[in-house]
Amino acid sequence: MDMGERPRVDVAGVPVSVDHYVAGRRLSSTTTFEDRSPLDWSAVLAEVSAGDASAVDAALSAATEAFEGWAALGPSGRAPYLRRLADLVDERVADLAAVECVDMAMRHESLRNRVIGRGARNFRAYAELAEDHEERIWSSNGTTNRVQRLPAGPAVVITPWNAPFMLATWKLAPALAAGNPVVLKPAEWSPLSASLLADLVDEAELPPGVFNMIQGIGTDVGPTLISDPRVRRLSFTGSPATARDIGVAAAANIVPFTAELGGKGALVVFADSDLEAAARTASDQYDDSGQVCLAGTRLLVEESVADEFLARFHDHVDTHVLGDSNDDATTITPMIHPTHVARVEGFIDRARAAGDELVRGGDRFVPDWWSGRPEHALWVEPTLIAPASNDSEIVQTEVFGPVLTFQTFVGEDEAVALANSTAYGLSATLFTSSAQRAERVGGALRAGTTWVNCFLVRDLTAPFGGLGISGLGREGGDYALEFHADLKTLQVKDGTTT
Repeated sequence: MDMGERPRVDVAGVPVSVDHYVAGRRLSSTTTFEDRSPLDWSAVLAEVSAGDASAVDAALSAATEAFEGWAALGPSGRAPYLRRLADLVDERVADLAAVECVDMAMRHESLRNRVIGRGARNFRAYAELAEDHEERIWSSNGTTNRVQRLPAGPAVVITPWNAPFMLATWKLAPALAAGNPVVLKPAEWSPLSASLLADLVDEAELPPGVFNMIQGIGTDVGPTLISDPRVRRLSFTGSPATARDIGVAAAANIVPFTAELGGKGALVVFADSDLEAAARTASDQYDDSGQVCLAGTRLLVEESVADEFLARFHDHVDTHVLGDSNDDATTITPMIHPTHVARVEGFIDRARAAGDELVRGGDRFVPDWWSGRPEHALWVEPTLIAPASNDSEIVQTEVFGPVLTFQTFVGEDEAVALANSTAYGLSATLFTSSAQRAERVGGALRAGTTWVNCFLVRDLTAPFGGLGISGLGREGGDYALEFHADLKTLQVKDGTTT
């Protein structure tokens, strides 16, 4: 690893560092990896420093050295740093949105109006939650008991390539608020907004080593990062396969870890629903080309209204615009990477071969204005498949693309059975006008979050996580702060005096 920062690259008019951030300064690596934009795959967007064992050691050494001082500040001492960081995020929304739109291809309208601002709210929310925490105190057996939260130590945060900035702040904020220095490993397919976050950390003047960022290919840098005994917390969002490897490393060092691992959410529509709202919500599951873990990708519709629902659904899907993520008229963006496009197309091809019915879509889309090579156009048409069997791969396995399935049911029991028939359990969505059915069916759906007559409405204080292979542990609110703490019971005999 070389010392110092290489020249910044211009991304959408914003200068972005391509180097790591360790102990309050930029560090470059002699090896790099290519970062390309889904909006122009023919050109290299940036040559990004690729971390190695020495980079990991430097970051964890910095975090370990910073731990005692950061922990000693207490919640009230750490909160001003987080609030300053939140203010800086708000000030830099335009730059963050511009870079992430190019790097990941999420819609610019969503980024600038909702998603980036959520990052600022994360920092403010956890500063407040940590400050407002009240110890549990009670008397028993002639003693006074207090449950205290102690900072746990250096935390490693590994984030996915979709919505990378917001999801990084979602994990960083509770770790920092709880008193744990952090090493962030952003996904190699969209690392640049994390680099801008490091700039904001620097401007907010967090103590050196409290926040560190190591870039690199996951299979190269990840094993060293997660297996180091200095790590005291691991937080990961990604695939079940990677989570199993992290779980093994965490177990070896007896380190708690959380894992959010995607989903195969059911969107259940009963005949008494507002069918227009349900169909519109179903069509919205194609947002970000379906690269959303919480998406309701399995449409389960009561048989008596299936035709009417489908007609409304098709009307809404027909209004989608597949286009440039910078264009506010675009509703479906290109996918992140040719490798991921090929993966999604593989699901569609296998579904066809297995006898599943392709109701609509299923092909690669090349915009009329596209001037590049056709294979570099990373759009896939919004696709709907009616499976031949509930056991079909397209029903049972997360696709993470613009692919939904359509099945019908008769009655609540069948609806619940179909909804709960996969190994996933991250989210579910239910449409019904009956409060009683909302309670019965909503309570029976096995999912970490279930929405009734709405979708993607989030309360930052609520627990978030999945059941089954959708994850382990909970993030959000006090649940995240408890994860990042070592709990201690202080028990003092009554009558003890100074």
